[in-house]
Amino acid sequence: QVQLVESGGGLVQAGGSLRLSCAASGRTFSLYTMAWFHQAPGKERELLAAITRSGGSTYYADSVKGRFTISTDNAKNTVSLQLNSLKPEDTAVYYCAASRILTIFTTPGPYPYWGQGTQVTVSS
Repeated sequence: QVQLVESGGGLVQAGGSLRLSCAASGRTFSLYTMAWFHQAPGKERELLAAITRSGGSTYYADSVKGRFTISTDNAKNTVSLQLNSLKPEDTAVYYCAASRILTIFTTPGPYPYWGQGTQVTVSS
């Protein structure tokens, strides 16, 4: 099995930055795609960014392009999301997800492994 644990959420003012980290443990050798989703109250879970284990492919939602950066440290089995120029509409619970498929899917269904989520709140 695989366990994912997020950290780094918090309260920040608009225009500020946060760095989220996700530590993977367990059978991590076969995790090929890592992703960050967020979910605001009353809304669907939305893919923000994803990266393949080799780092060869990345995806960013239009809403975060140029502001968020996803990266991996395979030696430490971590995936991070740098959040810059934060906006109040970025307020949500942020989830780390992983799959054993070397394809970036933009919907939550194909990701079998999820962290517990970390709250990001951006004040105006």
